[in-house]
Amino acid sequence: MTATSQRRVSLRHASTAEDERLEELARAALRFRAWTPVLNRWGVRLARVLDSGGRLLACGNGGSAAEAQHLTAELTGRFEDERPPLSAIPLHGDASAVTAIGNDYGAEQVFARQVRAHARRGDVLVCLSTSGRSPNVLAAARQARRLGATAWAITGPGPNPLAEACDDAITVEAERTCTVQEIHLAAVHLLCAVVDRTLEGER
Repeated sequence: MTATSQRRVSLRHASTAEDERLEELARAALRFRAWTPVLNRWGVRLARVLDSGGRLLACGNGGSAAEAQHLTAELTGRFEDERPPLSAIPLHGDASAVTAIGNDYGAEQVFARQVRAHARRGDVLVCLSTSGRSPNVLAAARQARRLGATAWAITGPGPNPLAEACDDAITVEAERTCTVQEIHLAAVHLLCAVVDRTLEGER
């Protein structure tokens, strides 16, 4: 086989692998449509909490931390249309607080202690985890509920401990962690769209 032929075979195999990943993502997205009523309910509730002076807290680890910060950025900045900024805090975003709490109280408390500091009754905590088993995210959810804040989970396949620890949960059925994270990003955008639509309608 010539070098050119080998390259063609390699490219064909790579294309097949990429197509398979996209097919998996498409299937996961179609399954996820079943959760849109829940996201709609969350978005309406969250819009009213934020419009009345409440705040959103969000937490996760690794890729889920990125998704949490994506959510808070869309709210404090803007999603698609112009509107006033909304109070939203990513709990991993303060490196000094995270490292100080982790050093003094242990890694499991890095989010829970911040929830204790920032959350008030009626606020919302969004917990993102592909596994649904992250100890520090679980501790944050439990702390939020003790304070009278609402805890929502966005996780990978259920059932899992985080979904059970929260007031409500959305679970993504997908085999690959990356696919779960991609659907989580879609969930973040859908949630923000409902928040904006609700605020626009009520104003």
